[in-house]
Amino acid sequence: MSESVSDIAVFMACADGGRLSLAARTLGITPAVASAALKRLEAQLGVRLILRTTRSLRLSAEGERYLPHARAALDALRAGRLALSRDAEALNGLVRVTAPADFGRNRLAGWLADFAARHPGVRFQITLDDAIADFFAAPVDLALRYGALGDSSLIAVPLAQLERVACAAPDYIERHGAPQHPQELAGHDTLCYMRHYRPVDRWSFLRGEQTCEVGVTPRWTFNDAEMVRRWAVRGRGIAYRIWADIVEDVAAGRLQRVLPEWRGEATPLSLVYTERRLSPALRALIDFLLERRVELANCSPDRSA
Repeated sequence: MSESVSDIAVFMACADGGRLSLAARTLGITPAVASAALKRLEAQLGVRLILRTTRSLRLSAEGERYLPHARAALDALRAGRLALSRDAEALNGLVRVTAPADFGRNRLAGWLADFAARHPGVRFQITLDDAIADFFAAPVDLALRYGALGDSSLIAVPLAQLERVACAAPDYIERHGAPQHPQELAGHDTLCYMRHYRPVDRWSFLRGEQTCEVGVTPRWTFNDAEMVRRWAVRGRGIAYRIWADIVEDVAAGRLQRVLPEWRGEATPLSLVYTERRLSPALRALIDFLLERRVELANCSPDRSA
């Protein structure tokens, strides 16, 4: 195989981040080096993988076909490195992790338990908080965070694009009926998450080429996203939640999707850290979490239907 692993890593970072500058910053290289890596990989493969515009990148049809194979190859290499590190020396030390409360409880906790079982010498300090971690004021080694990263001094590695959906308890739907169009949400009790003391009350939907943004007036507003989920399960109203956080509730019949023909907003989830020279335990944890991308990619409303 003539393709360079580092060139494939640049392609992956561009596919996940959508911008050459973001991919370069994630990998700790200059945009010029990243651009040269892309051109080199495309020349070796003999196809155009990424279509470039002045502001963004998007995958070509060939790039879409190549992406899962590239991801599988890099994940296999990470798994091999992790296996060698387990054989060479036992990992130990403290790893301090912060994550959104809902994702931390519903997904991350199980992953960390699996990692801890493999590495009994590693200790954890977990903070579940929806606020953005201040790496320079708080003791944090790794953060999982939704949304775009504002601080360019931090390293952000894309983990997944998670889709939001409107959902409600069957009891609520039975009592109030199901909206047939996003605009009808204005006539329903809604549950909102509060960020920086302001409710997230603009909900975006997409159906084919049609987009719709709706402003709701929440009956209940919480600064804890997990409380939004719990109140929805209790039949208090319609919530706009990340599918990965409610998929088990839907499978168990506690919640059901509202407006199923409309897609909700996609929110990026990233691993964020500061140091490029990572401790062996933190490096192994990051590799372990990146292997979970396949699980998150399969956790979408369409695949779970």
